[in-house]
Amino acid sequence: MARRSRILGDFKLRRTLRNIHKTLDNELKPAMQEGADKILADMQRLAPKDTGAGAAALTAFVAKSGLDAQIGLRGKKANREFYYLKYIEYGTKGVSGEKRANGRYRRTTNKSDGAHWFGKYPDIPARPAHPFVRPAYDLNRDEMVALIRQAIASTLARAAGGGP
Repeated sequence: MARRSRILGDFKLRRTLRNIHKTLDNELKPAMQEGADKILADMQRLAPKDTGAGAAALTAFVAKSGLDAQIGLRGKKANREFYYLKYIEYGTKGVSGEKRANGRYRRTTNKSDGAHWFGKYPDIPARPAHPFVRPAYDLNRDEMVALIRQAIASTLARAAGGGP
């Protein structure tokens, strides 16, 4: 679920900011972290909660240079444990147990997980989508873009002026 930030789309500007980061402290990382934390807070607030463990597993990470932000599930362990968040976000299609496409044969073995028996052809209902990632981004986009633009302008002005 974690996505790279593409708010800073100009690659030449990104290279310049990366080089500036090596020589002086830029204000981009704190601005990006502030925006990422706001999006994360809204994601956790909007996420449907049964136990709340999925919402608690969401994290925000900003690179040292402040040019990349990843918000959501990070790492293999979190993605493995909370795989179901994508089904909550986008919903599911559902499967009817009666027919199969093009009249093909079905497997005749019983469906069981060892403890529960689901029958030969279980009906799996469709689940509606409950989006929480994109709405959180949309709520905070304008404010985050303003923060980043201000941080870029300030950093470039300090670099051009030879400031500290």
